[in-house]
Amino acid sequence: MNPTDISQIRSFNRTVADGIGALNDHFLGRGRPMGESRLLWEIGAQGVDLRVLRERLGLDSGYLSRTLAALERQGLVAVESRPDDRRVRRASLTEAGRAERDELERLSDAVAGGMLAPLNDAQRQRLIAAMAEVERLLQPSLVRFAIEDPASIDARWCIDQYFAELNARFDAGFDPSLSLSADARELTAPHGALIVARLRGAALGCVALKFHGDAPAELKRMWVSADARGLGLGRRLLDEAERHASERGAKRLRLETNRTLKEAIRLYRQSGYVEVDAFSAEPYADHWFEKALR
Repeated sequence: MNPTDISQIRSFNRTVADGIGALNDHFLGRGRPMGESRLLWEIGAQGVDLRVLRERLGLDSGYLSRTLAALERQGLVAVESRPDDRRVRRASLTEAGRAERDELERLSDAVAGGMLAPLNDAQRQRLIAAMAEVERLLQPSLVRFAIEDPASIDARWCIDQYFAELNARFDAGFDPSLSLSADARELTAPHGALIVARLRGAALGCVALKFHGDAPAELKRMWVSADARGLGLGRRLLDEAERHASERGAKRLRLETNRTLKEAIRLYRQSGYVEVDAFSAEPYADHWFEKALR
C-alpha cells in the first residue's frame, strides 16, 4: 500500500476522533468514556441480547461484560436472563438509562451541528456527500465472514433471499425442488460449509461449498444483498470460499450458473474461472466453470 495513502487515512482518523471528542474520558461531558455511551445507544429503548451486541460491535465478551458492569453500577442498565430462554442474557435500559440516552442524543446532535455551523451551504453539502461516500467505502472493512449452521435463522434467510432473486430473474422462474440439492446436511462439515458475511451482526451475503473427497469441490448458493452490492463483497465471498476449500484439501472448484446472472459470470471469469463442458445435470445452468486452487 502507498505510504502516503496510509498517512492520509491516519490523519483523517485523528481529525474525526478530535471532532467527536473520542479521546475524552468524559465523552460529551457526561463523565464516562465513549465506549459506555455507545453501548447505551446500541441497547436502545427495546433492549438487546448480549450476543447481538457482541456481533454488532465486534466486541469480545470480557470487554462487553466490564462495560456493562460499569453501566449497571451507574444505574443505567440492567442485565437479566430472557424469560423465554434463561440461557440468553439481555441488556435493557433503566428509566435513568433512557433519560441518559436521550441526553446523549441531544448532545450528539449538537456536536454534529457544530461541525456544520462554520460552513456555508455549498460546503455543508460537500461535507455531507463526502461523509456518505466515506461511510459506504468503509463498510467492507467492517464485514466479517464465518462458517454458520445452514439451519440457523440467518442462514435460511440468506438462502431464501437467494431463491427469491433467482425466481425473479430467471426467464421461467426458479423452483428449488428441481435444482440440484444443497440442503443443510450437505452444507455441514464434513460434507460442506456455508459461509455468511455480516456487517455489524446483520447477514448480508452467503456462499456454500460441497465437498466430494478427491473430486472437485462445488461452489453453491452465492448471494449478496442488493444493499451491499458495489462494495466488492461478491469477490470477497468467492475468496473466502476458495480459501476454505483449499484448506479442506480441494484442488479444484466447480460451479454452474444461469445466463441471466451476467455480473456473476463476469466475476467468475475475472477471478480465474475457466468455462468447461457441462459436468452436471443442473436444469437451470447455462454455463459451467472450473478453477484450479493453489
